[in-house]
Amino acid sequence: MSVARLVSALQFCPGGCVFGASARRDPAPSLQSRALNLLLGQLPYKQQLASAEAVQAHVQKLALEPASFEPTGLGRGVEAVLTKMGGWPVYYTAPSSGHEGCNYVMFLHGGGFINEIVPAHWRFVGQMTRKARVCCVVPIYPLAPRTTARDVVPATAELLRMLLEDAGSAKVTVVGNSAGAGLALAACQWLRDRGHRQPHRLMLISPAADASVSRPEQVAIAARDPIQDIPGIAEAGRLYAGALDVGHPFVSPLNGAFRALAPMTIFSGTRDLLYPDSVDLAERARAVGVPVELHLLRDQPHNYALMPTPEGRRARALIMQAIA
Repeated sequence: MSVARLVSALQFCPGGCVFGASARRDPAPSLQSRALNLLLGQLPYKQQLASAEAVQAHVQKLALEPASFEPTGLGRGVEAVLTKMGGWPVYYTAPSSGHEGCNYVMFLHGGGFINEIVPAHWRFVGQMTRKARVCCVVPIYPLAPRTTARDVVPATAELLRMLLEDAGSAKVTVVGNSAGAGLALAACQWLRDRGHRQPHRLMLISPAADASVSRPEQVAIAARDPIQDIPGIAEAGRLYAGALDVGHPFVSPLNGAFRALAPMTIFSGTRDLLYPDSVDLAERARAVGVPVELHLLRDQPHNYALMPTPEGRRARALIMQAIA
């Protein structure tokens, strides 16, 4: 289904649609989510992505004052251990009551490849660890422009390969949001191309799958997106690409091959500048036989699955069910 046809279909599906084996009609956007969109629009997120210069200034500030990546907000009943693998800090979380027989999640955080993991990410990791009783592996991957996709994608894939080997018969799910979801997809393409096994499933929250942000329809979507804007997203992608073209599959995995990848669950909303890429991602994967569920909800913003709304809670419940 093309993006144009999908948008047309959404006119008759007011709450958004779920495309996949269990397709159903969703309720209209909640009052909480509508209020949250208004609130997000008053916060400085979009201003920080309004221009390439704003992104460059933000990156320079972070270079002088690096953000902490230490776990904050994991909550009770969760233990965290810091190790180093390949020179990267990597955290392992597990239920305090013991992790015998637990499945595994590799969580790859968002932030446009220029921002560090934040407390909201750690709260989500804590929820997955506690509610689904899984062990989470959280790589603190280096950020652009200091390190670029040429190095980050293979190193992430190698960490995932080792986790898949160490996990034995336990289930391994990769959960990524935004930039982390794009990195998850690129890493799995790298594994596939080298003959390594795939994880049990990819859970992709508002995936950043095409760093070019060049679709004509994205101009209109950007006006409705309360968080993101095209110039800043494009500049962050350029910094992450480094010497690579922004169209390279390491940077824009939408341009990679989808055959023989793990089954996917994708969460996106129509107030998300990146949502047309999620639609294309689902269609391209399905076309080569990859099972895909696309949860596309009308009027939901970027990363709605992590938001404190009924829609976010339903998405997280689906994630917990899938990873347990």
